[in-house]
Amino acid sequence: MSTEEKDIRYQLADRLHSTAIHLLRRLRVQDLASGVGPAKLSALSVLVFGGRPLALAELAQAEQVKNPTMSRLVKDMEHDGLLRTRRSPEDARSILISPTELGRKLLLAGKKRRVESLADALKPLSRVELEQLQDSLLLLQEVVRRIQTAS
Repeated sequence: MSTEEKDIRYQLADRLHSTAIHLLRRLRVQDLASGVGPAKLSALSVLVFGGRPLALAELAQAEQVKNPTMSRLVKDMEHDGLLRTRRSPEDARSILISPTELGRKLLLAGKKRRVESLADALKPLSRVELEQLQDSLLLLQEVVRRIQTAS
C-alpha cells in the first residue's frame, strides 16, 4: 500500500470518526424527552437489543465500566422500574438483569424519536443521493463488522 493510499484511508477514517460522533450527539438530543440520563439509556439499550438477560459483569463489560459502577446504576434503574434482577439459576451468587416492559417501551420510544429526526434530515436528499447513501451504509456496516471481528 502506497503512502498516498494510507493517507487517504487515515483522512477518511478521521472524517468518519468525527461524523459518527457528531451524528450521535445530535440525535441524542432527542433522548432528553425521556427524562432518563445517557448512562441508563446506554445500559438499557444493551439489555433490550442484546436479547437475553445479562450478568452484572457482562453488562459492566459491555458498557466499559467497573462492576461497582454498574451495580449502582442497576440499583437506580431497578428503583426506576426500568429493569429487574433475579438470581441466576446456574450460580446463586450471580444476578441476571433484564429490562422491564417500561424500560423496553422507554428505549424503543427514544429510538423512534431519533430515527424520525434522522429521517427528517434525509428528506431534502434526491433519490440518487439516497441510493448513494444506502450503498455507503452497506460499506460502513462491513467496516463495523471488521472492527467487531478484530476485537
